[in-house]
Amino acid sequence: MSQAGECSFDGARLAIIANRLDGIARKMANTLLRTGRSGVLNRAKDFSCCIVTAECDLLTTAESLPIHVLSGPDLMARSMRDLHCNLRRGDAYLHNSPYHGCSHAADQTILVPVIDSAGVHRFTVIAKAHQADIGNSIPTTYMGSAVDVYNEGALIFPCVAVQREYEDLADILRMCEVRIRVPEQWRGDYLAALGAARIGERELLGLGAELGWDALDAFATAWFDYSENRMAHAISALPTGRASVVSVHDPFPGTPSDGVPIRSTIEVDAVAGRIEIDLEDNPDCLPCGLNLSEACARTAALVGVFNSIDCTVPKNAGAFRRVTVHLRENCVVGIPRHPTSCSAATTNIADRVSNGVQRAFAELADGAGMAECGALIPPAGGVLSGRDPRTGLEYVNQVILGLTGGAAGPKNDAWLTAVHVGSGGLAGLDAVELDELYHPILVEGRELVPDSEGAGRQIGSQAIRVAFGPIGAAMNVAFVSDGHHNPALGARGGLPGGRADQRLRRLDGNEVQLPPCSIAALEDGEVIISIGAGGGGYGPPMHRDPLLIADAVREGLLSERRAAEIYGVVFEAGEIDQLATVRRRGGASQ
Repeated sequence: MSQAGECSFDGARLAIIANRLDGIARKMANTLLRTGRSGVLNRAKDFSCCIVTAECDLLTTAESLPIHVLSGPDLMARSMRDLHCNLRRGDAYLHNSPYHGCSHAADQTILVPVIDSAGVHRFTVIAKAHQADIGNSIPTTYMGSAVDVYNEGALIFPCVAVQREYEDLADILRMCEVRIRVPEQWRGDYLAALGAARIGERELLGLGAELGWDALDAFATAWFDYSENRMAHAISALPTGRASVVSVHDPFPGTPSDGVPIRSTIEVDAVAGRIEIDLEDNPDCLPCGLNLSEACARTAALVGVFNSIDCTVPKNAGAFRRVTVHLRENCVVGIPRHPTSCSAATTNIADRVSNGVQRAFAELADGAGMAECGALIPPAGGVLSGRDPRTGLEYVNQVILGLTGGAAGPKNDAWLTAVHVGSGGLAGLDAVELDELYHPILVEGRELVPDSEGAGRQIGSQAIRVAFGPIGAAMNVAFVSDGHHNPALGARGGLPGGRADQRLRRLDGNEVQLPPCSIAALEDGEVIISIGAGGGGYGPPMHRDPLLIADAVREGLLSERRAAEIYGVVFEAGEIDQLATVRRRGGASQ
């Protein structure tokens, strides 16, 4: 096809090119998964790959973590263009600055401008990979107690060149290696992200040569218009109205003693096909690591929106045109000023925003929105560090041994292992055997906690209990566990999910309570008990199908006592007592 080839798009051609671009993003992601050195990449899949236009509009993400990509790639690509006016083929940039568009410092991102043979910048490919160690003052990348970015200690790269003409700028890499506790692991993850971005660059150059750059530009325009129309249609199915809800984060160091209330206000105009989200009525930035970067604040709001509409709407800049998110500077949910710490920006407060938005939709009408997802990050999702007695080498790595957190929707029970609201269920649970192979730990048990589901017509996920500890040496476990004082709330009469908790079992068998934001120091043989929060329920529990209650009782997930008290389903000799159930429910309909 010529460079000025046909640029009209029927539905079939639009879908074919969209899938080819998705395929490029998937190739990037497969590269990262198969070559990433740390467990947070090759087991927990805490990474994302996407393609952005030269105008800095998000084009495609394939299967990525929503908190990484809905907003942020656009902001980072814009900072690359603003800070580097002469982009050339062979360039690559390292970006993790929360003040210049990245999510938080742990999400080190490689940006590669795709430059055609005439030297014109056509696209930007982006590979974002969460790092287990980024040089923080303590061995974790979720430092909820950091009073500012200096206390956090992370190396911050505001879109810094790391390659020219496809060659590493070795000075930058040496700086990283001498500040990071596990430099070999970091170097491997850097190469994995760089390789993923270069795969994307290669494939886009090939697609541009095949179809013509003008045709790809025209496709992007048509794709964004199509996506905007799909979004407007999805919004038209929502009830018009305004709702404002508060989701409260537990008290942490640097927060008020009663926690951090996060208000999310939505306004839906179904006729105009528009949604406005106001996050300005929230506290100023706090002297801790919970503050959201602009990327995470915008993304968290969008996550709540996309969780509440037709799931087939494309997630790109075209769909985003129909949603306006209002933020303010120096707000815990907004636009932080340096040196505010945003260490835990992708999880804790971000989840409270997303949860608030989707629960606000549920306030508008039964059948809309969702309940709240369980909060993060308990010890079973924490960062382990120490010295491996088998090798004598230091290790720092995040594990995802036990997180559930799924919220109920208006028609479906929770996705059990949603992990958290900003994950979209894509970050998977680690295999116990692999974590025991890679780290000097023993996982004593991993099980769902009975009677911990968010009760409702549709139920939220159960809480999960994981017990694990070191073998042969001491170990530190860093975590920022929300959801003990303020569990995930239900919607439309649904009840909260099970609460988070964390305890340390000493060698003498005594258990001591652990603070929710800390590094627990475990001696050889001690065990940390991690309770990951469950998700909220949707709709009145008395309306749940009794047969589903019976299944849960048989599986040991629900006691007969809770079945009777919460759901009004009475059992006699292990079977439903139909008459007693009708009396208990008082005529409640399913």
